[in-house]
Amino acid sequence: MAHTIWSSRPADLYGRRSRDRMLTALCGVGALFGGFASASRWTPTRIVPVQRTTAAVVTKRELVAPDVIALTLTDSDGGLLPSWTPGAHIDVRLPSGRRRQYSLCGPPGRRIDYRIAVRRVADGGGGSIEMHEAFAEGDTLMFDGPRNAFYLVTDERPVLFVIGGIGVTPILPMIRLAHQHGIDWRAIYAGRSRAYMPLLDEVAAVAPDRVTVWADDERGRFPTAEDLLAGAGPTTAVYVCGPTGMLESVRVARGRYAHAPLHYERFGPPPVVDGVAFQLELARSRRVLDVPANRSALGVMLDCDPATAYSCQQGFCGTCKVKVLAGAVDHRGRAAEGEDDMLVCVSRAKSDRVVIDA
Repeated sequence: MAHTIWSSRPADLYGRRSRDRMLTALCGVGALFGGFASASRWTPTRIVPVQRTTAAVVTKRELVAPDVIALTLTDSDGGLLPSWTPGAHIDVRLPSGRRRQYSLCGPPGRRIDYRIAVRRVADGGGGSIEMHEAFAEGDTLMFDGPRNAFYLVTDERPVLFVIGGIGVTPILPMIRLAHQHGIDWRAIYAGRSRAYMPLLDEVAAVAPDRVTVWADDERGRFPTAEDLLAGAGPTTAVYVCGPTGMLESVRVARGRYAHAPLHYERFGPPPVVDGVAFQLELARSRRVLDVPANRSALGVMLDCDPATAYSCQQGFCGTCKVKVLAGAVDHRGRAAEGEDDMLVCVSRAKSDRVVIDA
């Protein structure tokens, strides 16, 4: 029997509520779009942040799904916003001090305004709820960036876009750009139902004959990896953004082709690989925390202090970087991480104990 990929589908991506019968079979993603991590088999990751903070005005707020809002942002001084490419995201500074990343989903390269879409996650880290409640039309929103770790390689042909729920946001501009460049592309968009598939009409409008819609309530089942990758050969470039179950299933399925181009972006923190337990000493408070082999140092720190600063949870934004006072660090982040620094969201200890300035 084919393995279905949605058995652990996160509630926040498909609008499932606490009374949903499938809820007990789902695993939570955490804070949706609390961070992104992207990877590519063919091209090195390029994360080029714009070193500026922009004050933008929310000029439009619209409901694009029952639990998803889209915000249109313009420069507060009336100028052009920083240039960007499909797959890019901005780091929004929330009134609470949180920082959250949201993909730009407007027309490719558009600079007179940006558009982002945010799904409300009732049991997430609070960032999406704050986005829904804190910003109305006319409000000022501060953001850093944009930056891109999820590029579309325009010389790849053919291309298959695999979309899961709110994962449509970085891929919609890619589809538009691919169409503009004459790339042979197809897309499959999967979700609980059409009502909970934000921006579906815009995806389909690019080229209806190239888009397959997989609504679970219409098909009567969740799609398998084979369903999602139907027709994708060894040279097809696959771009996937969606819940963890989708991403991992597609990765495994594409693994049958050793050099098949695969590009993806994940929503939550990556799983700990080859983890070894260690102790983390917080020098300022003199607390010693036990970090299990299967958890991040950040996760353990948040148990003790929910106000611990973090953002992407992927090791590229640098928000959680701390000074190391003693001990050896296994550096696993992609942000600038010196020998005396540690990104507690992904990096681990090489020694039994690491002492940090926290």
